[in-house]
Amino acid sequence: MSEPTIDSGAGTVYVVSTPIGNLEDVSERALRVLREVELIACEDTRHTAVLCARFGVATPRVSLHAHNEARRLPELLERLARGGSIALVSDAGTPLLSDPGERLVRAALEAGARVVPVPGASALLAALVASGFATRPFAFAGFLPRRGAERARELATLAAFPGTIVLYEAPNRAAATLRDLFDAFGARRVLLARELTKRHETLTRGVLGQVELDDPRGELAIVIEGPGESATQPEASEAEIAAELERLRAQGHSARDTARALAARFGLSRREAYARVIKR
Repeated sequence: MSEPTIDSGAGTVYVVSTPIGNLEDVSERALRVLREVELIACEDTRHTAVLCARFGVATPRVSLHAHNEARRLPELLERLARGGSIALVSDAGTPLLSDPGERLVRAALEAGARVVPVPGASALLAALVASGFATRPFAFAGFLPRRGAERARELATLAAFPGTIVLYEAPNRAAATLRDLFDAFGARRVLLARELTKRHETLTRGVLGQVELDDPRGELAIVIEGPGESATQPEASEAEIAAELERLRAQGHSARDTARALAARFGLSRREAYARVIKR
């Protein structure tokens, strides 16, 4: 099916930010747009139904998620071609940030429709401004690749970035990701922001390699300081590192445990620490 041609300004996609937990964070403009558009395209219609019921929004809703976006696109573009209006929402926060919608926005623009942002809540920005780390520059990494060489490459790239990094993680993978972050970044300071704006919101501050989650439930926003920003680790001399390495060896620690201890004490990546252990 060929995509219909849209005259400039004929149809409009509103990219609407919705609360990330606390429904009081919704804006008056967002509610007005949701009431006035012809259709709301939702990541999950059941989730958006809660917001709509709370604020009396009766606009029809359709699902638009990673598994049906390509199939749903022609009918949405057809609606825009007729001069229609669509509000794009995700389950929480700002659409397209690790959420569906990129394909719709790109196709709408290519077809000549307007795309209008309706800003609001974002877990990314909420966690960043609460971290106390530098906000310039910062990088948003979304969800890391789950495994293998792709994950290793992504971590290596992020470790070389000169500023603060924000990423998301699911609760069942958080512990493994924190271990991998320590291996790649060393003992940098970190903020673990869980269940932001919700009843059980927790902001856990610490150092990679030491920090742990008190409660593994709830999606996380993880904020990692940039290199050289931390004042938690005094710079150690080569002699100090070598002396500590010999002390740990004399106590009979394994190479792995020795590397872990060196990394935590001196702010080394675990890879660098292990290289020192096997070199001597």
